[in-house]
Amino acid sequence: MTTMTTDRLLVIGAVAYDAKVVPIWESMRDYFREAGVPIDYVLFSNYEAQVDALFAGSIDLAWNTNVAYVKSEQRSGGTCQVLGMRNTDVGFTTRIAGRGERLGGLGELKGKRLALGSADSAQAAILPLQWLRRAGLEPGIDVDLLRFDLDVGKHGDTGTSELEVLKALHEGDADYGAVGDPTWIRELEAGHVNSSLVKSLWTSPPYCHCNFTALGDFDREWGDRWSKALLEMSYNDPKWRRLMDLEGLTA
Repeated sequence: MTTMTTDRLLVIGAVAYDAKVVPIWESMRDYFREAGVPIDYVLFSNYEAQVDALFAGSIDLAWNTNVAYVKSEQRSGGTCQVLGMRNTDVGFTTRIAGRGERLGGLGELKGKRLALGSADSAQAAILPLQWLRRAGLEPGIDVDLLRFDLDVGKHGDTGTSELEVLKALHEGDADYGAVGDPTWIRELEAGHVNSSLVKSLWTSPPYCHCNFTALGDFDREWGDRWSKALLEMSYNDPKWRRLMDLEGLTA
């Protein structure tokens, strides 16, 4: 049983998928110190190492992708706790973009070329493959796959593979491609999508993305204190607005 006391730092793991991760967690450390729930953080190069550290007791919480959370749930026998997530992690969706005008359903991808992101990316590979199967299509047989397995271990966080998916669509190397909704919106707003050529044709059902994961024996009282402090962070407070912007929070 993990017992937390106020004279001990709560240690959180995060994956260093981008240079901005360091200033994010430096600010997070400042925020929680002021909130009376002091933390420290440990950075990992990949989510598999982070999950191992959580189960080894080297960290108390893990800032996990949905894939890392599922792995933790399976490994724990379904006893993990979720202590919080961003508002932008609820209702996450995947877009199927393409070089056509319409897509009545994923069944219409039969005989087409579909570009996918990193193999461990839920939004750009794992879930799209599952949706194909639900539509009665066998990936690699009924649908030709073009894979971009970049930054494997970071579960699609870098977005690099999704940019390659969009590039393949623009260059005609694929008929359709799967990208996360944030990537699609960001690239569209930046003018990097030729909307006369490549369009969003299908949007997935919503699902959850990242969360703070603890093991089942994590002290609930301490977890409640930490979660309360986390949820009290306000975008209206200019002191923490840059942190929230860096983390993709909108509230």
